[in-house]
This record gives sequence, C-alpha cells and structure tokens, in this order.
Amino acid sequence: MKELTKAEEEIMQLLWQLNEANVAILIEEMPEPKPAYNTVSTIVRILENKGFVGFRKEGRGHIYYPLIEKDSYSKFSMTKLLNNYFDGSVKSMLSFFVKKNDLSIRELEEVLSEINKNKK
Repeated sequence: MKELTKAEEEIMQLLWQLNEANVAILIEEMPEPKPAYNTVSTIVRILENKGFVGFRKEGRGHIYYPLIEKDSYSKFSMTKLLNNYFDGSVKSMLSFFVKKNDLSIRELEEVLSEINKNKK
C-alpha cells in the first residue's frame, strides 16, 4: 500500500465519510478556504492512480468512491508509525502517548480492557 500525502488523505477522509461523491461535493465538504476545483480533481485522479479511489460515470461527470477501507489504511499508517518511531515496540509507543498526553487512570484502564478483550 502506498502512503498518502496530507492533501490526498484529506480527500480520502471525506470519501470514507461520504462513501461516494463528485468533486463539487468534496469541495463543498472541505473547510475554508476552499481549494480550486482543478486542484481537487487532480488529487482525486492521483488517488485513482494509486488504487485508492474508483469511479463510475454519471451524466457528464464522475462519482468517486473509496477502494481501500479506512481500517486498512489506518492499520498501514499505524504500523509505519510504530516501526519508524518506536522500533516496532507497542510498549514504547503507549509509553510515549501516556507521557505526552497525560492520560488519566480511567483512560489507561480502558486501554488495558480493550487489549485484554482482543487477546481472548
């Protein structure tokens, strides 16, 4: 799987949320300042070439939809983060987030509960 740029990921987040959209709808859903139509159209074509987006013709335009599930890309991104910054150690990553984000005891217990649930 290929890594997405920030702009590509922003478009994918919208497509994952909307399930399908044309370029005009994507732009409508984006925060101000809105990018140019050609910019979004170019990014969508790049996503199509990378295998992240498919399309169907509708009238004179195209309706785009995700080909890659959000969970699959999330797993890819988190694995890359884990390997590149924490030497593949989940313990190191969790320790980092605990120290930097001042997690409460309750939040830590919820994480442990989730880990234990997934082990079963």
